[in-house]
Amino acid sequence: MLQEERLLRIRSLLATFSRLSVERVVQDLDVSRETVRRDLVALEGLGELRRVHGGAVATTPSPEPPLALRLIARQKEKRAIAKAALGLLQPGQTVFLDAGSTTAILAEEIAGLSGMTVITNSLAIALKLAGADEGRVSGNAVRLLGGQIDVKTQATHGDGTLEDLRRFRADLALLSPVGLHPKHGAMSFEHHEAAVARAMAQQAQQVVILADHSKIGQASRVTYVRSADIDIMVTDARSREIAALAALRKVCARVIVA
Repeated sequence: MLQEERLLRIRSLLATFSRLSVERVVQDLDVSRETVRRDLVALEGLGELRRVHGGAVATTPSPEPPLALRLIARQKEKRAIAKAALGLLQPGQTVFLDAGSTTAILAEEIAGLSGMTVITNSLAIALKLAGADEGRVSGNAVRLLGGQIDVKTQATHGDGTLEDLRRFRADLALLSPVGLHPKHGAMSFEHHEAAVARAMAQQAQQVVILADHSKIGQASRVTYVRSADIDIMVTDARSREIAALAALRKVCARVIVA
């Protein structure tokens, strides 16, 4: 992996979690500790972080990185999670999908099904499921929630979105958090994104959290689902290397490792 790509991924992790350990970066990038230390020195020289014992902290709190950047990170793991989540779905169901990179990949898998009703606040997911990028007619019913448009996340939010959302009930809410912590639950960085995810969870019979290994044990700013209220958690195999997975198994009703 070229240094430019490594620095990009470290920036993405730091923007999401504000504080990183060297070990977490080693696991996520699959490189040596010395390589990580050199990269942290380089980013510190650019004023983007401050090195501390065992890792680094952001110099200023940053929002979650743009969706386009998150879509290219950990694609293999997110695809495995999406395929496992697909096994939970069946024709005739109504599901909520929030605006996340993992749910965007799940939408690609759902596009091959028919008979589903999908309600989402993500413009990209709605267009994908409607067959806009392939010029086909979708076999699923797709509903895009109204509201204000957030250009960064390509999603709707705000009071209009929440009012529209509460008109519906779903079998499952499939949500992709910024962090998943045994004590704090599923979390988001932005309050308005958390509000939509929270409402989806409240309006669904089951809550399914899709979280790749980089999110396990991590905390962000706003909780939208408590750990005890998560019906199913789906993660990738690399999460087995993270101690927090054992704690999550104790509090989540069901854990699927893809």
